[in-house]
Amino acid sequence: MPSRRGFLAGLLATGLAPQASWADLGCPSYLSAAKVADGRFILAGLSPQGEILFRCPLPGRGHAASAHPTRPEVVGFARRPGRFADVIDCRNGALLARLEPPAGHHFYGHGCFTPDGSRLYTTENDYENTRGVVGVWDTADGYQRIGSFASGGLGPHELLLRRDAPGLVIANGGIQTHPDTGRDKLNLDTMRPNLTYLGFDGSVDAQMQLPADLHQNSIRHLAMRSDGTVGFAMQWQGELGADVPIVGLHHPGTTPRLLAEDDPRVRNLNGYGGSISFSADGARIAVTSPRGGVVQVMNVTSGALRREYQLDDVCGLASNASGFTASTGTGRIVSLTGATIQPLAQVDLRWDNHLIRLI
Repeated sequence: MPSRRGFLAGLLATGLAPQASWADLGCPSYLSAAKVADGRFILAGLSPQGEILFRCPLPGRGHAASAHPTRPEVVGFARRPGRFADVIDCRNGALLARLEPPAGHHFYGHGCFTPDGSRLYTTENDYENTRGVVGVWDTADGYQRIGSFASGGLGPHELLLRRDAPGLVIANGGIQTHPDTGRDKLNLDTMRPNLTYLGFDGSVDAQMQLPADLHQNSIRHLAMRSDGTVGFAMQWQGELGADVPIVGLHHPGTTPRLLAEDDPRVRNLNGYGGSISFSADGARIAVTSPRGGVVQVMNVTSGALRREYQLDDVCGLASNASGFTASTGTGRIVSLTGATIQPLAQVDLRWDNHLIRLI
């Protein structure tokens, strides 16, 4: 009888050997960066119930992450204006590659893979030339950088794969920054955020700008519905106390729809959308605000604000089968279903801004 090792060697020779996959890790549902009580930073994979399935070290504070579509690899991105994006083998925490942007650039905390996993795209600030950039990395060649193109605006933050056409949609926040001034915002009077729809080669398919009176409403975070509708969350940079919408919907070729504009409860977001997600059926969209300590859920068809949950320091958000899962800076993972907040897990971690859904 052939040995298991010999059998696997034969499969490898024929290209039929089983490849490492997310199933090897129990099919985690979510990713999130976090800070440990002793000051270290990690990236964790979570089960649907909020159980930590794996944790991997990060060299500094993380922001968001992106999972390879088939291999159990994640890229953990530094918080702006960080310069690391760590590619990690989630089976053992091994560092497969550490991506660094070119001189004069920094990362913006987000990235995404192509559907086949062959390319990784990263949002970057080319601060020496005052322009937003998308970096392109070849995942089959050790994540080597193979190019870049303009993002279509300043301050590109989150980017997602389009569902209506091949390509990307990018939230250009419109804010000029420079590492020499930390996180200071240098152009608030003239900023113009937009959504830009790009082909994988960087060609511009469409752009959407907000009305002039909302030019200080920085578009930061995105959600994608199955029909290609983009949900976007904004962060108001203007005068405090102004009543401004924080959630919008858009599809290329249409004008944006701003949700719950006339509902006074929008003030509870305190001008800040932290994360955004469509429900699994696409009928609702939710937004978090760590500054307001709330999650608000809106009806996609009517635009009405249907439900609000009070959660201290809530920011991470993703859909689940019956509603939404949220994470907080106090270490909580909860499920939001109907009118209830169902506790799932409580850990001695400070969950960071985003809860990234894998499956």
